[in-house]
Amino acid sequence: MVVDWLDRRLGPQQQDVTHEVGDFVLRRADGQTAYQLAVVVDDAAQGITHVVRGEDLADNTPRQILLQRALGVATPAYLHTPLVLAADGQKLSKQNGAEAVDLSDPLAALRRAGAVLGLPALPAATVNDWLTAAVQAWPWR
Repeated sequence: MVVDWLDRRLGPQQQDVTHEVGDFVLRRADGQTAYQLAVVVDDAAQGITHVVRGEDLADNTPRQILLQRALGVATPAYLHTPLVLAADGQKLSKQNGAEAVDLSDPLAALRRAGAVLGLPALPAATVNDWLTAAVQAWPWR
């Protein structure tokens, strides 16, 4: 099954899930719900309308869209951001030993993250103000 979707940054995307992925796990061997199904159900239950995540996860999107269609739930808008890389070219992540984000000042952490992703400095007194301004300023809207 070929799935077409529009990523707000990457543009039109397409994946033939049957040939590129094949059958995918919905329930793990330990009985837990697998990520693809869990995220679709969780997003639908919360009324999520926009998903923003790293571009390394873009290939999950068509599987999630297939599940959304099968369950009759809305498909959110997707935007996959560039990855933040270390000096050696590896993505910064817990798996690669990246330091945790300092959350003692959430607004400052958001400003630093926004700068890395190419957002301009945004005037904001609160996290909600910053998020609202970021949505308006986002270069890939």
